[in-house]
Amino acid sequence: MYTMSPYSGQPLSDEEVMKKYTGEKLWGLAVSIDLGGCDHDKIASKDVITQFAIDLAKYIDMKRYGEPVVVFFGDEPKVQGYSLVQLIETSQISGHFAEDTDRAFIDVFSCKQFPPKKTAEFVQKYFGAKKMEYAVCFRHV
Repeated sequence: MYTMSPYSGQPLSDEEVMKKYTGEKLWGLAVSIDLGGCDHDKIASKDVITQFAIDLAKYIDMKRYGEPVVVFFGDEPKVQGYSLVQLIETSQISGHFAEDTDRAFIDVFSCKQFPPKKTAEFVQKYFGAKKMEYAVCFRHV
């Protein structure tokens, strides 16, 4: 089950997002994906998270700039886990994986269009999340 976050306004289909993005000549598109009930072994694995960055960039047709940076940190269990940054030529993919609660928070930002709903569904499936919400933000100033 997935849902667009109620905090982000009226849900738009991928087609509507693309039409708005190109029609209004916006500068960038961002999607924030919140996952709950993730497969613990996946979000606790540096290798899985590293491969995820590579696979997601390929899935959304983004050219990676360098290798993924995946670092484990956090003194408190609530925030302890891996964080990810994958630079792409059009911006970045980032995320944090909270092992204590089996949650993950992924952000994709690009000035090249990509389908936010399909991206969120890909991320949910990749980490075996039972819950998912996503929000779309257009960048334009």
